[in-house]
Amino acid sequence: SPFVTDVLVKLIRFTSFILIKNSSKIRLFQERQAKRRKIMNRTVLHLDLDTFFVSVERLLNPSLEGRPVIVGSTSERGVVSSCSYEARRFGVHSGMAMRMAYQLCPNAVVIRGDMELYSRYSRLVTEIIADRAPLYEKMSIDEHYIDLTGMDRFHSCYQWAHELRMCIMQESGLPISFGLSENKTVSKIATGQAKPNGELRVPPLEVHPFLDPLSVRKIPMVGLKMYKSLRSMGIATIGVLRQLPSLAVEQALGKNGIDIWRKANGVDASPVCPYREQKTMSVEHTFEQDTIDMVHIRQRLSGMVERLSFDLRIQQKMTGCVTVKLRYANFDTHDRQCRIAYTAFDHLLLETVNALFNQLYNRRMSIRLVGVRFSELVNGTPQLDLFSDQSELLSLYAAMDKIRCRFGKSAVRRAGSITGND
Repeated sequence: SPFVTDVLVKLIRFTSFILIKNSSKIRLFQERQAKRRKIMNRTVLHLDLDTFFVSVERLLNPSLEGRPVIVGSTSERGVVSSCSYEARRFGVHSGMAMRMAYQLCPNAVVIRGDMELYSRYSRLVTEIIADRAPLYEKMSIDEHYIDLTGMDRFHSCYQWAHELRMCIMQESGLPISFGLSENKTVSKIATGQAKPNGELRVPPLEVHPFLDPLSVRKIPMVGLKMYKSLRSMGIATIGVLRQLPSLAVEQALGKNGIDIWRKANGVDASPVCPYREQKTMSVEHTFEQDTIDMVHIRQRLSGMVERLSFDLRIQQKMTGCVTVKLRYANFDTHDRQCRIAYTAFDHLLLETVNALFNQLYNRRMSIRLVGVRFSELVNGTPQLDLFSDQSELLSLYAAMDKIRCRFGKSAVRRAGSITGND
């Protein structure tokens, strides 16, 4: 009938209008779903050198094999930087006060660390990975992530990872473990379970069965304070945390709660960021008038080092290469760089900067510009490269950084970096 026809026409027009209006939303939804499927089908490899500092020392001194070894300060006032598995059986762990470590394991061999030596071996392992890996990220001095997504079409990812691990052990002589799974979080946890000197693959369908019985302490981001909070709530394993509503976890643990809940569910969309040696941070200063005043120039250099070092520590990074740039009044520009042990401390970096400047400045000519650049940045906490007995120095840096974070970068400064214009 005409009435039914008219209703059908209006219904079709209304449906077409709704479809056209929502087409952009549908496309956006489809794109998100495709991206999600792509993320879920990733293959990520995590490599971690076992007790790295101890392994390097044992490589040079085989008599240390099988003995409890502690790398750190030789004074009771220092802290443990690394320890062997034999020492861990006595309760020793990284970051522990040396006085406590001596009490727990009095027969341990204590070695003052050599960060320059460890940095050299770290670079060797990175070079081996760079020669073979399609996409890798250097997370710290002893950790790497490699994105192997899509490789299964041509070669077994597990077999490739196994061959890479054997190659690293043969060429460096260092033990290394790996975990292979669908994202960074699961791979890192798998590496921890594979240690010492092992390898473990967790297929996508086995992620939850693998994670559920493990302690929540195994989740990245869960420190001692967070662990105590979870235990006080009756949450001991990842499986229990995973079954809780995400909103309840967020309300109980704060803004990081939802991230921890996702990791407990084996969800981690963070990409493997390409590692580039050119990754730098730098600062330059052009003088208002060309100068030959060495006191003023060194004050400027000191201020640059102080500022960059603070940025390193705030970002929890360390530098392995320092470059000093100098431009004379006639615009001749020169620079010189030096590889160093990974660090983020002003006093160590300032020594290198001053030494490089002394090598560069070889003319009796006014200077127009000076600059400092830090490169080969890696993630890591700066206390790893301080094996001295001056535990007060660590506390001093922590206190100064805390003041700067609250009141600004210029709130606390070295006397040698303050110029007449400041």
